[in-house]
Amino acid sequence: MINLFAFLVEKLSLLCNLKVFFESASAQGHERPAQRGHPLRRGDLLEVPRTLFTHFGIYLGDNKVAHLIPDILPALTDDRRLIGSVVTNKRLIVGCVYKCATVRVDALEDFAYGSRILVNHMDAGAGAKALPGEEVARRAEELVGGVPYSLLWNNCEHFATHCRYGRAASRQTEQFCECLKSAIRDQRSVLVSGTLGIIYMLFFGIAPSTTLPTILIPFTLWMAG
Repeated sequence: MINLFAFLVEKLSLLCNLKVFFESASAQGHERPAQRGHPLRRGDLLEVPRTLFTHFGIYLGDNKVAHLIPDILPALTDDRRLIGSVVTNKRLIVGCVYKCATVRVDALEDFAYGSRILVNHMDAGAGAKALPGEEVARRAEELVGGVPYSLLWNNCEHFATHCRYGRAASRQTEQFCECLKSAIRDQRSVLVSGTLGIIYMLFFGIAPSTTLPTILIPFTLWMAG
């Protein structure tokens, strides 16, 4: 039981460290140039914290930002005025689960959602030279509209890096997958899944729907570890 508790605490701290990783990485960037008297330039890559992750967008000029953002409202209504309002975190999270997203153009203040904006922070570690600003902005404008969404394979960071560097990539996805692999490789995952399966069987009885997951999940984790 102590090992089980220690395992759960360790994985919870892993998630906390994941968030700290993103926040500390962002904190190493530059403050928004506009705050220092240097205006933003068309094609700049912008970052702001949203929920657990960092949200990315491309500055288009005239105080406008193009960004890929999950939003449930387009799936519920055709009211363009309502859809065009600021995407709240609740709309974002539900849209993420529903896999409903659009590349949209919003005011800089709406994109920031009350947070400090970092500019071109990824350039140093992108592994590729940034494209000319005008081309970056043009690529972003061409993608405006509904898009397929995947938290891991086609998110806002993939959109922004595709526009700015010519290839889609997501450091946040890579970090998340590393944490996930770490949890799977930990053999205590077998103990946790097996214990939860037994508890599930005790509550809901022995049946194929309870017995098979109790056997197969720990077995799969054991073989993958």
